[in-house]
Amino acid sequence: QVQLVESGGGLVQAGGSLRLSCAASGRTFGNSAMGWFRQAPGKEREFVATIDWSGSSTYYADSVKGRFTISRDNPKNTVYLQMNSLKPEDAAVYLCAASILPNARVSSPSYDYWGQGTQVTVSS
Repeated sequence: QVQLVESGGGLVQAGGSLRLSCAASGRTFGNSAMGWFRQAPGKEREFVATIDWSGSSTYYADSVKGRFTISRDNPKNTVYLQMNSLKPEDAAVYLCAASILPNARVSSPSYDYWGQGTQVTVSS
């Protein structure tokens, strides 16, 4: 059974940092694109960042560009999201997603597996 488990969320002051992790199990995702999305209460799920299977290609939402960094460790079957200079508007449930295809992708329907999410709260 494929599982994606996010961790690292929590409460942080504006301007602070958090590092989210997403550990995959049940299959190897070394040949798969991975992504991070977020969903705030009353809002639609939105794309945050994606990384291709090799880690050489990444894309970011304009709202997080320059502040967030996505990376992966294929031997550990884990993807990370380093979030710096956090703002109150970054508060949301952050979800990890995995595709069966290798190229980085920004649309949520193109992902095949999803985690349950981890809460990020940013106080002003």
